[in-house]
Amino acid sequence: MASSSDEQSPKPGFHLVHSHAQEGDIPGTVNVKAAEGDDTAYGQALFPVPAEDPNDPLQWSRFKKTMILVIICVYSFLGNSALLGVGPYITLWSEAFDVSQEDASTLISYPNLAYGLTSWLLVPLYLKFGRRPIVLGSMLAFIAGLAASSQATSFNGLMAARIIHCLGAGVCEALPVQLVNDIFFLHERGLQLGYYTFALCLAALATLPAAYMLPTKYSWRLFFYVILAFAVALFILAFFFVEETSYQRNKHINTPTNEEQDSGSPSLAQDKPEELTVEQVPVIPARKSFLTTLKPWGHSDPTVPFFTLLWRSMTYFLVPQVLWVITSFGIVIGLGALSFNFVFPIKITAPPYNWPVSSSGLQAVGSVIGFLLAVPFTPTSDMLAAYLTRRNNGIREAEMRLGVMLPAMIVGPVGLVVYGLTAQRNLHWIGYFLGAAMSSWGGYFYYNFTLAYAVDSYNSDTSEMLIAMNVATQL
Repeated sequence: MASSSDEQSPKPGFHLVHSHAQEGDIPGTVNVKAAEGDDTAYGQALFPVPAEDPNDPLQWSRFKKTMILVIICVYSFLGNSALLGVGPYITLWSEAFDVSQEDASTLISYPNLAYGLTSWLLVPLYLKFGRRPIVLGSMLAFIAGLAASSQATSFNGLMAARIIHCLGAGVCEALPVQLVNDIFFLHERGLQLGYYTFALCLAALATLPAAYMLPTKYSWRLFFYVILAFAVALFILAFFFVEETSYQRNKHINTPTNEEQDSGSPSLAQDKPEELTVEQVPVIPARKSFLTTLKPWGHSDPTVPFFTLLWRSMTYFLVPQVLWVITSFGIVIGLGALSFNFVFPIKITAPPYNWPVSSSGLQAVGSVIGFLLAVPFTPTSDMLAAYLTRRNNGIREAEMRLGVMLPAMIVGPVGLVVYGLTAQRNLHWIGYFLGAAMSSWGGYFYYNFTLAYAVDSYNSDTSEMLIAMNVATQL
C-alpha cells in the first residue's frame, strides 16, 4: 500500500539530483563520467553523490544555499573588518592609553592570534555538536566582544574585549569552507569559495571608514558601534536561514528496499523500471519543517573523538599538499595584509608624507582595487579543471585547478617588493598603492584556489586539515 506523499515525498515538482560519480582510491581523484539519468555540470556527473533525501544539504534549493553563503560571507567580512580595520587607531591608542606604538599594535596582533587559533577548538566542537549551534554561539561571542570594545576605557579592557570578539569571529577561518563543502558540489567549490575569499579580502577596505570616523563625536568607538549593529542583524538572519548542514550521507545514500539496488549497480534500476513495485521504490523522507530547522542546538555525534582531533589535525603538517597550502597561504597573509595594516598608517603620517591620521586608511584602496581586478578570474579554476577532466576521460584530479595560479606566482611577490622598497626608501606614495594592488591581486588566487585545492585533495578530512591550516598561518 502506498504511503501518502506528505510523509514520503518532497514537494510536487521538486527534483532530487542523481549522480553515479565515484571517488577514486587516491585522495582528490574522482570518476565523474556521467551515466544515463545523471544530473551533470560541464558534461560531468555531480560529486559528492547526494542521497535521495530532500534533507541532504546537496539537495537544498538554490535560494537556501545562496542565503547560507551570503550570511557566512558577510560574517567573514565583519569579523575580519573588526580585526584589521582598527589599523588607523594605533597612534591614537598609543596616546590615549599611554603606551608605545609597539604595545598599541598588539591590539591587532594578539587578537589576530586568537582569531586564527580559535578554530583549533571550534572545529572539533562543530564536528561533534553540529554547525548551527557553533555559528549562533560564535556570533553571540562576537557581538559581546564588540559591545565591550565600544565601551572599553583601558588598554587591558580593550585587549580583553577584542580577544573575545576575535575568538567568536575566528570560526570564519574554517566554518565557511566547511559549509561550502557541505552544501555545494565539487564543480562549484572554486566559485563559491571565491565569494567567501572576496568577502575576507574586502575587509581590507574597513581601514578607510575607520579612519574617517575619528573626527566624529564617538571617535574610534563609532567603528565598533557600526559593526555591532550589522552583527546583530546578521545573527537574526542566521537564526532563521542557517540550517544544520552536517549530514551523514553514507547512512542514506543506499536506502532502497530492493536487494538488487543495494548491490550498488547503477544499471539495474534502469533496466526494468516498469517492474518496480511500490514496495521496491526507495522511501524518500519528508523535508523537515521550517520550525524544526530553527532549533538552536544540533545533535551530538558520539563517534567524533573530540580530544583526538586536537592532536591528530597537527599530523597534516606532514602532508605535502597541505604543507604547501599552509606556507603559501600564511606567507601571503603575513607579508601582505598584516604588514600593510601595520606599516602604512605609521609611514604615511610621518615625514616625508605627513598625511593626516584621518587619511591613514587609504591604503585599503590599493588592496581593494587588486581584489576587484582578480574577481573576474574566480570561475577559471573550475573551468580549467572541467576542461582537463574531459581530456582525462572523465577522471578528475585535485591538481587540475592549479594552472590558473601561475600569473599570481609572479605578480604577487613583485607587488611585495614594490611596497617594501617604497617604505624603505620613502619613495612616492603611489608605490604603496601599486604594491598593495599587485600583492592583493596575486593574494586572491592564493586565498581562493589553494584552499579549493586542499578541500578537493582531502574531501573527507576537510575539517582536520582546516585546523592545521589555521593554526599554522598564525605561527
